[in-house]
This record gives sequence, C-alpha cells and structure tokens, in this order.
Amino acid sequence: MSVSSTPTSNDACLSIVHSLMCHRQGGESESFSKRAIESLVKKLKEKKDELDSLITAITTNGAHPSKCVTIQRTLDGRLQVAGRKGFPHVIYTRLWRWPDLHKNELKHVKYCQFAFDLKCDNVCVNPYHYERVVSPSIGGFHLACVSVGPSVDALVKDEFDAQPSHSAADGGHSIQTIQHTASSSAPHDAFNSPALLPPADSTSSASSSAFTTPDYWCSIAYFEMDIQVGETFKVPSNCPVVTVDGYVDPSGGDRFCLGQLSNVHRTEAIERARLHIGKGVQLECKGEGDVWVHCLSDHAVFVQSYYLDREAGRAPGDAVHKIYPSAYIKVFDLRQCHRQMQQQAATAQAAAAAQAAAVAGNIPGPGSVGGIAPAISLSAAAGIGVDDLRRLCILRMSFVKGWGPDYPRQSIKETPCWIEIHLHRALQLLDEVLHTMPVADPQPLD
Repeated sequence: MSVSSTPTSNDACLSIVHSLMCHRQGGESESFSKRAIESLVKKLKEKKDELDSLITAITTNGAHPSKCVTIQRTLDGRLQVAGRKGFPHVIYTRLWRWPDLHKNELKHVKYCQFAFDLKCDNVCVNPYHYERVVSPSIGGFHLACVSVGPSVDALVKDEFDAQPSHSAADGGHSIQTIQHTASSSAPHDAFNSPALLPPADSTSSASSSAFTTPDYWCSIAYFEMDIQVGETFKVPSNCPVVTVDGYVDPSGGDRFCLGQLSNVHRTEAIERARLHIGKGVQLECKGEGDVWVHCLSDHAVFVQSYYLDREAGRAPGDAVHKIYPSAYIKVFDLRQCHRQMQQQAATAQAAAAAQAAAVAGNIPGPGSVGGIAPAISLSAAAGIGVDDLRRLCILRMSFVKGWGPDYPRQSIKETPCWIEIHLHRALQLLDEVLHTMPVADPQPLD
C-alpha cells in the first residue's frame, strides 16, 4: 500500500489501523483509540467484505453507502477495551464521528440489519449506520425526536454532587442527560433589561441597602478535581461579559486565563483535559443579574443550573446540562432565584414553627404549615439551612469532561477542570431574605 492510497482488507492489519487512526475525532486517548481499532480490525480480518465496508465508510466520512460491519454480541451487550466497558456501537461512533456522544443518543438507520437495538447475535458497529438523536422522553419531559448534528439543540442532565446518586435499579429517580446546542432559541426576554427587583417587603428597613449594585457581579473559582487552583477571580460590574479560557495570557478585567495557573498536584489526565479548554466560555450578565453562557470552545461544557433544571421540569439541583460548542443559552434567572429563596426560607420558617409547636404539645392543624406538601416531613423542611439557599446563587461548570450515569465520574469534583461561579447580586438578595425571614440552622438531635 502506498502512503497516499486507501488500504483494503488485503493489507496488513498495521496499515489498516494506521489509516483508520488518522480519521479519529480525538475524544479518546491515542492509546485507547489504537487498542479499540486494532481489536475491531482483527475481528474483521476473516470477513473481508465487512472490513472493506468499514474502511470505505471511515475514509470517506460516510460519503459512500456501506454495508453492516458486525462483531459478535457479548452476554451483557458491552465490549471491553483497555479495561473499559461500553456498548460497541457507541464506542466506535464516538471514535469516528461524535466524541461527546452519549449512549442514549443513537438511532440506527432503517437499512441497518444488525443494529444494536435489534438484539441480533451480531452487532453492527458501522458509525455511519447510526444517527444522533435527542431522546423523546427525558425524565418525563417529552421532546420531539430529532437528529443532532454539529449545531443542533439537545438536552443533558446529571445530579448535583451533594445529592446521593440513584438509579432506576435502586428505586431512585433516574438522572438523565439533557443537551443544548447552537440551535437553542433565545427566550423572548433575551435582550430585555429587567427593572430592579421589588423588595420582598417594601416596609423593611433593610430593603434600601439590599438593592444597591455590588462592585463585582460574580466571583469565579477554578478547581482541578477537588482542589482549588489559583486565587478566586472577581469580575467587575463594569465588565458584564467575562471570558474564561485555557490560554496563558495574564488574567484581568474581563478575562480569566486558566492556562497560566500552576498546580503541583496536576496529573497527566488533568493536563490533557486543560489542553482542550481552548477558547473556553463567555459568561454574560444581563439586566440586573440574569446570566447567559456562550460556549466558545471546540468541546462541550457541563453546567449545573437550577434555572435550566426548572425549565426542563426537573427538581432544582437534580441535573447537569451539556452545552455544545457555539451554543448561547440562559443559565440563571435572578427573579426566579429570588422567588425560590423566599419560598424555601418561608417554608423552613413555617416548618420550624410547627415543629416547635408540636414539641410543646400544641399540634398544629394540617393546613398550618403553608406551602409544605404532605409528602415533605416537617423535620426535612425545617432542616433547610443557609447552605441550601446559597446553592441557588451558584453555578458550576466543567470543561471537556462530564459526570453522572453516562460517565465514569459521579461528581463534578471528579472532573479534571471546572469552575464555580458565585453570583453576587443573588447572594445580596439572599442576605436580604435572611434578614427579613431568618432561617435557623437545624439543631443536632440528642
């Protein structure tokens, strides 16, 4: 085989692997990719027509029709490569088409005879026999099933790392993945600047100071795994748009450069992930405190956002949202946050009062704890503390790597590089709420 020509099934395995390696998308390490491709080529060496179909599909980027490329289905349906297990069609589609693909996002084309979902003895791993789609139902939130290309919207979810993980098997709620891509449409108020929020109590003496504008609209802390690296970066109020990127220029004003930060505990895996931060993200403060994210990186970012949770019909803190390259999306709504903190504080205060009355022997009536659903115990509602309310005012975002059920990482603190964004306007409003409606920290039980 000449250097410039495409190999055939008659060529040596090494030549075929080398050619197919040139077409990988870069989401996996070189060593894992090579092991996966070598394993597949060896399995197909005795099925020359299928090997030729694979070579044609990959080297032409699916431009020419190709046949099924099959391997034997294992007992649990998963394939082990380099000590890692995964569904075979997902492994090879990630390798050659979509490196940030999730296992629930694939749908086979009609002419594929051995698609994974057909549960045949053999499984087709031809990446061009599958289309990327948005799941039609995510945690009860129904969506139209549409193809997802480089610039199409999808929805990604995960759990808040402070919450215990659950799966359908253990009876807990199923945390799903929701994705957002560049086709996301902006809400109708995207470019409106809302007026100052009305005080929770216009007669409150604290209200006059609670609605002044802070000098900084947010603070950004950068972490590698569970270690903060560098100083917290404060963004001045006169810089409504701040860029967080992976370059090595000095940070200041409207730009936080993560590339120049050093960490003696940095591993090779973290170093590799940092190389892919690239242009990173832009955070934009609109109006009095709404926040939008624009993904400038070539790789997706993963965001914990109570606003997006609510928009997707999920409980606050119940998810992580994947934001694809070029996507521009609202991730925080100040008014909604303000209402939420008022409701939670009022619920906790009412529950604490009812609990105290019960201890004193004055058992309150069923309607006396306003706003608390019967399924929520008084002790749980009364146990809402300041930290729970502070989470409403914080965004978390990981670069390149996600976490949750679709990933080997269960918490954001297991991702190689991530940031935590404290929103000062929201924290200022929380201070007002706590002054007008104090929430006592739960007392330990004897």
